[in-house]
Amino acid sequence: MKDSAVREILFSYQQKRDKAEYEFEERKKKIYNRFPEIQKIDDDITNVGLRMMRIVISNSPDKEIQLNQYKDQLNALKLSKNNLLKMHNIPKNALEIQYECPLCEDTGFLKSGEKCNCFKQALINEYYKMSNISKNFKTQNFNTLDLSLFSDEIIPELNISSKQNILEISAICEMFVQNFTKENEENLLFYGDTGLGKTFMSNCIAKALLDKGFTVIYQTSFKMFEIIEEYKFHNINNSISKENYNNLFECDLLIIDDLGTELTNTFTVSELFMILNTRLLNKKKTIISTNFSLSKLAETYTERISSRIFDKFTLVKFVGKDLRWESKFD
Repeated sequence: MKDSAVREILFSYQQKRDKAEYEFEERKKKIYNRFPEIQKIDDDITNVGLRMMRIVISNSPDKEIQLNQYKDQLNALKLSKNNLLKMHNIPKNALEIQYECPLCEDTGFLKSGEKCNCFKQALINEYYKMSNISKNFKTQNFNTLDLSLFSDEIIPELNISSKQNILEISAICEMFVQNFTKENEENLLFYGDTGLGKTFMSNCIAKALLDKGFTVIYQTSFKMFEIIEEYKFHNINNSISKENYNNLFECDLLIIDDLGTELTNTFTVSELFMILNTRLLNKKKTIISTNFSLSKLAETYTERISSRIFDKFTLVKFVGKDLRWESKFD
């Protein structure tokens, strides 16, 4: 992502703050005009607060007594204000600035200096916009699953039809979304031939969780290792490159699509293990999709990787014929 895109995101935060502050001032003005007694109480609260500040920095021998008296006054004023607001059916937060993100107050950063989740997701969303991936999230979701694309014919060796298979998988995916915040160590491995809906179901989950405000990184394995290589070998001091790399570890959900299409070597295997293992230790959830069979997966990657996948991931097999059904959304 370019620095200009980051500046644009930060500017959008400034616009959000300006909008929230303007709306607050307009709302406050209307309330004060209609109910001047509320303005009087707010003025009194401000004055008492100023007196308390003066006492705090003073050397008055009875500082504690005075502070307690002012606290009592402040509590009484706040109680009167709340009673007035309730009497006139005014929401309690009407006389507060209502930020879009109350955690960071539309700054993008928490008081600790860490990036807020909303800022992290804004960076991710900008990346998706630039790579045109977000269009898939709009058209591929649980509501657009077309069962008519799947056959009712039972596959003898599996004793299930492709339609029954996708219905079961859809239920697993919706439950994954529903239980996402639970510490159940649930991760998903989608495996099976091409054209059976693995990418579609990944997009369904990504869209549902993005709508709920979670940070989601969706990358093909090839692109993921490209990000890692960029950070480790080319732009180690580039803040954007580092951000993209760290997101692989820190996002709420990492979706690795088409595992096995990357150039497999000691570097990619080592990095894959580090990502999966770190996320498992930090209880961060991951979805992997691959065209490999389970035996091919175990053969291609180390025992350390395959054992973690087979032990910590729910194995979800896609069956049926290659329908190329996802192309209907192109």
